[in-house]
Amino acid sequence: MCPMFPVSVSDVEAIREGHQSEVLLSIADEFPADRCFTLVFRGRRGNLDLVAESVEEAQSWIRGIRKLMENLENMGERERLDQWIGDWFRKADKNNDGRMNFREVRDLLKMMNVDMNEHHARRLFTMADRSQSGTLEDDEFVLFYKMLTQREDVLRVFQQYSLDGQTLSQRDLEDFLKDGQLEGEDVQQHAKTLIQRYEPSDTAKLLNAMTFDGFLMYLGSTEGSIFNPRWLEIFQDMSQPLCHYFISSSHNTYLMEDQLRGQSSVEGYIRALSRGCRCVEVDCWDGANGEPIVYHGHTFTSRILFKDVVTAVGNYAFKVSEYPVILSMENHCSVEQQRVMARHLNQILGDKLLKSTLEGKAAVGLPSPEDLKGKILLKAKKLGGLEESFSSTADDSQTGEVSDDDEAEMEEDNVHRQSVRHKGKKKSKQRLSKELSDCVVYCKSVHFSNFKHAHVHSKFYEVVSFTESKARRHLRDTGTEFVLHNCRQLTRVYPSGFRTDSSNFNPQEMWNAGCQIGDSTTLRLDLHLHFCHVFSVVSSFIAGNLFLSLVISSCKFHV
Repeated sequence: MCPMFPVSVSDVEAIREGHQSEVLLSIADEFPADRCFTLVFRGRRGNLDLVAESVEEAQSWIRGIRKLMENLENMGERERLDQWIGDWFRKADKNNDGRMNFREVRDLLKMMNVDMNEHHARRLFTMADRSQSGTLEDDEFVLFYKMLTQREDVLRVFQQYSLDGQTLSQRDLEDFLKDGQLEGEDVQQHAKTLIQRYEPSDTAKLLNAMTFDGFLMYLGSTEGSIFNPRWLEIFQDMSQPLCHYFISSSHNTYLMEDQLRGQSSVEGYIRALSRGCRCVEVDCWDGANGEPIVYHGHTFTSRILFKDVVTAVGNYAFKVSEYPVILSMENHCSVEQQRVMARHLNQILGDKLLKSTLEGKAAVGLPSPEDLKGKILLKAKKLGGLEESFSSTADDSQTGEVSDDDEAEMEEDNVHRQSVRHKGKKKSKQRLSKELSDCVVYCKSVHFSNFKHAHVHSKFYEVVSFTESKARRHLRDTGTEFVLHNCRQLTRVYPSGFRTDSSNFNPQEMWNAGCQIGDSTTLRLDLHLHFCHVFSVVSSFIAGNLFLSLVISSCKFHV
């Protein structure tokens, strides 16, 4: 028997049927897929894997939970707020006595990431405790919440348009919609609708007026947001070369926690792709029984099978977006296990894996996201160049050597691997199987020397990876050349190895130079994706291929 614990429906992000977690995959022989399901929670909370007694019971649970999630999604603003406040109250009420003492309130502020002086928090607590019982109950907690979230800036706007300072009449609200929201069509009817939809007071509704609570609720809703909801959908020109777009990406996608001892899981790939990520990373090493594994090498992170990662990518790559996914591979495997990797990629991904140039023709530039819809591109080392695929002199050997310089570049900032690197170390070579090499088309990983060399010798399908520190040096010392380089081909920037806590660098400065793939580490993926939508157009060009502007058209600004 497992212990009982309450689960709020609002904490459930998704419900997945079948064997879609490491735990359920490990017991697949014992429990059939149609009796298994997984509850996926928001934030860092671990998922809950469940096995029902029968198929009917599993479906009953799945339908019931999905119905509750649907009801929650369809709640009105007032109901949603009440639900949210109630959830926080229950989380903070540790002894389940239906009231909150100051210690519980202080813990609540920490859970909500509210950095507040304890003296100020005590003052708000005392003001809300109208019964002077030393605890907050029901309406007192709501009052505390209102004081905690008081928006002085919004209050000033409210009072600016309110004739009596207490409510907005319909005429007052119409004036605000015209001046503040820049709305001009049928404002009178729209004001009536907003009052009925967002005003919590029935008395105010009868008077056709809006209180401050209703005004705040309206501005906090999707309808009152400054963000244009039409931009939630892809509306840009998606027919430009791939290097003209920001590509939402993830670094060490398999890690669910820190970079040294954290858990590796296919859940990292499922969550990243479900949130719109278009570039995920996989670090491959030789595993037992001839099966390649994925983990953060030379660390204590747990290991997962490469084939399970490929399966997850194949299943979730296009659930949210039909635009291409880049599978960025760091390859440390022997030739034998590289062949196993190539076999898994081909067998599991099938036609989704791009194995040749579009229409089988020699290419002179990168294709567009529109051209690559539904395709998974492998970014890795490659034997020779793309041109050799169309040459009669193409090498048919089963293995070849590639420079290991780019791997050294990729690991230069990795603090827990620096000990094995020494100055003056000779350039090493890595054996690469032709089968794996043939899976790489438009994203060949290469070593970077300098922009002068790259301008003359680099190919449009070659991708360079920089640590954040080296990228900043290039921005500082050769910014113009960096921008011109990114006009022609893809560049990836990834977090420093010193970020062992999985924190994130600010990608904005990299975007300013046109770097398309600005990686975010696993624990900050949700924050990164909030700013960088899938393949958002980043540039318009003027003579000489110079960047005229960098446009992040999917940014959400909050006032």
